[in-house]
Amino acid sequence: MLVVQKFGGTSVADVERIRTVAGRIARTRAAGHEVVVVVSAMAGETNRLLALAKATARTPDERESDALVATGEQVTAALTALALHDAGIPARSFLGHQVRIETDSAHGRARIVRVDVERLRAALAGGAVAVVAGFQGVDEQGSITTLGRGGSDTSAVALAAALDAEVCEIYTDVQGVYTSDPRIVPQARKLERITYDEMLELASLGAKVLQIRSVEFAKRYRVPVHVRSSFSEAEGTWVVEEDPAMEEVSVAGVAYDRDEAKLTVLRVPDRPGLAARVFGPIARANIVVDMIIQNASAEGTTDLTFTVPRGDYDKAKGLLEATAREIGAQGIAGQLDVAKVSIVGVGMRTHAGIAARMFEVLSNEGINIQMISTSEIKISVVIDAKYTELAVRALHDAFIPPTPNPPTPAPGKRP
Repeated sequence: MLVVQKFGGTSVADVERIRTVAGRIARTRAAGHEVVVVVSAMAGETNRLLALAKATARTPDERESDALVATGEQVTAALTALALHDAGIPARSFLGHQVRIETDSAHGRARIVRVDVERLRAALAGGAVAVVAGFQGVDEQGSITTLGRGGSDTSAVALAAALDAEVCEIYTDVQGVYTSDPRIVPQARKLERITYDEMLELASLGAKVLQIRSVEFAKRYRVPVHVRSSFSEAEGTWVVEEDPAMEEVSVAGVAYDRDEAKLTVLRVPDRPGLAARVFGPIARANIVVDMIIQNASAEGTTDLTFTVPRGDYDKAKGLLEATAREIGAQGIAGQLDVAKVSIVGVGMRTHAGIAARMFEVLSNEGINIQMISTSEIKISVVIDAKYTELAVRALHDAFIPPTPNPPTPAPGKRP
């Protein structure tokens, strides 16, 4: 059986932890499995390298920044291979361009186009453990690219899909996926299983356990993902395809995201095509727009309100001010002290009254809802940031039972 194992920055934070990782890899191999390992940079290393770039250049070139920060994973891959050698296990390290993880040329946020795993297969056939530097790839011009924060998760799942691995194990500093952030909700509990769709929603709504693109890959190629702790042998959380038993629970988790800012274009003339004029420059600047609402204003105008990542607020506001003048809007209003709180669960499809109950819970706590967004399995609201923890705890108390339902046994090795 082929297993892909990914180890995050805290798992490989120093030489001792790398030796511990090597021991875990050795046990997996001793159990009769072929192993491909994907590693992140040591904890804090990417931030250190980015700080060096900013200290050197006022506006660092994105291509050169990628070449710089990719060295963090190169160091970890080599050290992990050395630790395996020292334990008597043959191993070979590979960088993204050596595996040939081909991406587009969007430096700092590149997307994987194709993966060539022949060199990995050759290493495995020779009895070696293949250790791959995560987070990085190469574009058509041969330039090093990086996949964005958490990109090593995406590297691991993409390799698992290309290799047709039995499972992709994501080792991190938490025990698995929880019903909410245990730092805010002490009674949050670890989930034994969660669907790809639920995990996608949670990842997009602020849960930091898995990068959203890694879950997209896992869903598309049906790769079972096992999220577990590097510091424990305990079973973690399986991210898998949906089965009927999962719909019995209406809400699987409560998520929050403080990285939100709200912008409103005031008194937009109510004419066809102006919404496209508003959002066109935002899209061309690669700013992700999240929730959008449009309200009738006065004298044939509308107010157009939406959210963007907080770090993009100033850039988006500047673009909107120029657009507002062009289209004859009254101006721009903005708010930085907002947060998004969400409930997620595939059971929402078959349970009525979830939205009404959510709004009632928030009302009982005196929390005003500024914006609402829904999907089949998610309800999100934008609220004042100061009420974030109160809202998360109240919703968790309302929707998540204090003790888990008995797990439904599943055949075979996969839940």
